[in-house]
Amino acid sequence: MSITRRQMSVSLAALAGLAGCGGLPDLRSGGVAPAAEPAMRAVPNTGYEAWVASFRGRAAGAGIPQSTLAAAFRDAGYLPDVIERDRNQTEFTRTLEDYLAIAASDERVTTGRAKFARHADTLARIESTYGVEPRIVTAIWGLESRYGQRMGDVPVVSALSTLAYDGRRGAFFEKQLLAALRILANGDITPARMTGSWAGAMGHTQFIPTSYQAYAVDFTGDGRRDIWSEDPSDALASTAAYLSRSGWQRGQPWGVEVTLPGDFPAGMLGRGTTRSASDWAAMGVRAAGGGTVGDHGPASIIRPQTPGPAFMVFRNFTVITRYNNAEKYVIGVGHLSDRIAGGAPVRASFGPDAYGLTLEDRMALQRGLTRAGFDAGGADGVLGSKTEAAIRAYQRANGLAETGEPSRGLLQRLA
Repeated sequence: MSITRRQMSVSLAALAGLAGCGGLPDLRSGGVAPAAEPAMRAVPNTGYEAWVASFRGRAAGAGIPQSTLAAAFRDAGYLPDVIERDRNQTEFTRTLEDYLAIAASDERVTTGRAKFARHADTLARIESTYGVEPRIVTAIWGLESRYGQRMGDVPVVSALSTLAYDGRRGAFFEKQLLAALRILANGDITPARMTGSWAGAMGHTQFIPTSYQAYAVDFTGDGRRDIWSEDPSDALASTAAYLSRSGWQRGQPWGVEVTLPGDFPAGMLGRGTTRSASDWAAMGVRAAGGGTVGDHGPASIIRPQTPGPAFMVFRNFTVITRYNNAEKYVIGVGHLSDRIAGGAPVRASFGPDAYGLTLEDRMALQRGLTRAGFDAGGADGVLGSKTEAAIRAYQRANGLAETGEPSRGLLQRLA
């Protein structure tokens, strides 16, 4: 996959896309935010150490102070687990139904509403400054780090220097490493506190270092752009600054769920076709909740999954793609933001999956497995590796063919 300028300046989710995950947020362990991982340990590596010695000369030549280099690399080291993660990223092909089940789960919506209320004053000031609605900023926070619960604890200098030394995308990661060192030199954070994902994304809303340099702000006025702090103010304001500079239009929706007439031409689906809301209405497009959609500028109709919901999307949809270019991510942010603000779940039905199971069936299957003593990893209806392992264990324990696949028969056994 080629690396575009836009992809270089986005969050962890897009950075993962550069490595082969299709640009989607990390769905490992059933979550959209980076999954909790065992602590990574540095190991001796003479090749890495030689590379660091050479890099330090290049960094000094690029204006990085010797004191910053000494502090940054004092405890840095080669992390083989980072290379393992980079080499073995699973290509996820989640359906939109699965994606929304995770991104806008009841838990994520409930927590989002609580965070929205707790930080209402700060979010209002951010909106006043940058013109980005609080619910959108809160939703990005929820998808990127589960509202600060999973910001990543990998030392950023170690991770980026390991990836730069590895060389598969050496120039890209060396650029990120230089940006991280400039952040340290500026005094925004210390090396010990500069932690993030295995790929170097940092803070509550998972900025990579070059994005941080371009968009991070000191909203608290303490002289530091601290996106790692327990107080998320700087991180949330930085996200709003990013969206604002990308062209966010205050007071305009990202999109609206719509119903399409039976004869709607499939060739008109997609963001490549734009019409006014009134033109779409003349073709029979209606808001899913009833009535016609208001005029919010040029609009496109997308339907990522059939059967499934369709959405009329506007300029702000495109703005969110600047943060992460994956269509499902943008719908996830938009829909979660609507739910945080009190909106309804998606109205359209997705229908049964390839196994003949609906989302409710899959949730019931997971609950049944857990009741039977086989941990399915929760009951969100998304059948990931933990659910597959639980099915296999159940089948093995009950003398069934060990396929790891769900079925209506299995659901009935577990009822």
